Amino acid sequence: MPSSGFRHSSASPRVRLAAFATVALACGLGVSPAIAQDEYVLGEDDAWQKESPEPGTESAQVLLARRALALDEPERARALASAFIDRFPSSPFLPEMLLVRGDALVEMGDEYEALFDYESVTREHPGSTVFVTALEREYDIAVAYAHGLRRKLYGTIRVLDASDDAQELLIRIQERLPGSRLAEDAGDQLADFYFRRAEMRLAADAYDLFIQNYPRSDRIEKARSRLIEAYLASYRGPRYDDAGLRDARRRLERLRAVQPSTAQRLGADALLVRIKESEARKLLVTAEWYLSIDDPISCEQYLRRVVQRYPDTVAMLDTLRLAPRVLSRMPAGIAATAPDYRTLAEAMLGAAAREERGVAPVARPEPPRTAPLEPERPVDATPGPGRGS
Repeated sequence: MPSSGFRHSSASPRVRLAAFATVALACGLGVSPAIAQDEYVLGEDDAWQKESPEPGTESAQVLLARRALALDEPERARALASAFIDRFPSSPFLPEMLLVRGDALVEMGDEYEALFDYESVTREHPGSTVFVTALEREYDIAVAYAHGLRRKLYGTIRVLDASDDAQELLIRIQERLPGSRLAEDAGDQLADFYFRRAEMRLAADAYDLFIQNYPRSDRIEKARSRLIEAYLASYRGPRYDDAGLRDARRRLERLRAVQPSTAQRLGADALLVRIKESEARKLLVTAEWYLSIDDPISCEQYLRRVVQRYPDTVAMLDTLRLAPRVLSRMPAGIAATAPDYRTLAEAMLGAAAREERGVAPVARPEPPRTAPLEPERPVDATPGPGRGS
């Protein structure tokens, strides 16, 4: 096995994606594809003439290996390529023969072994004419792995999960050929890979990076839609962090301002309503938690935020139902500074609906009153019936 074997990077996917963004911008997103090796040459009479290398030369051996591969003889092509690589380790035709051996291995069903040869080309011969071709071969393998193809165990049964290999390959392709159509395809495949696996924070990072690097792509609208979906899906509920909700709301508001037609197709208005309800519900759940630990003052502060920020949500109704119980457990002086929850409930539901839905009147503290004095009665010292002596 070649010493430049296929190895995974130790950096996390999010770190790799961020690093790729920096590299892509530094490279100006412009890389010229390599030119494939010609099989014909232009003669002096301006006519294409087929090359006929002399038998026994290195170019003749390359042609023999390629011919064996074209004739569906992968085992023979592999043997010819391996013999050439062992005999001529410094040959200028080495990258071509590495590619031939890798292609032969793929035809034999050993695509993971082929990755070692493709990696040798991309790492050690980045200026060769088959550099881009080797990356294309890696892309094909990565896509197959990303869609569920398993690696072979002991070279026989496909039982090993290859999802990590797919992720690694798709990131490497973007790092090695930034700005190209192949890198664009790899970025799209990587984001979809994370999305299918429900790794939503990684999916959001990948789609965000795709939007930055390929703003003119024909898949840009899909990336914007998936980015917002990933942000929303990363929100796990009112008891967890709501960073995904905030990111989704920010993206939707920006999209609605800059590209209203796209926002309309994505259903931005409905999504913003959903986000608003989720944010209000999170505040209400936090308020209920403070009430459960006997901290009604903090609880009322969160109820107040719901009233001030989200007055037109369903969570607002639940807030009005909870408010009487919270105020009854607060000191009178502090409760007097709270919003008039009773008036809000009557305004939203009406008196009849308020009673029907269980929104009891809010008992607002009132200043103490002095009981009126009763008129004095004459004192009768004579014991009457039933009186003690």
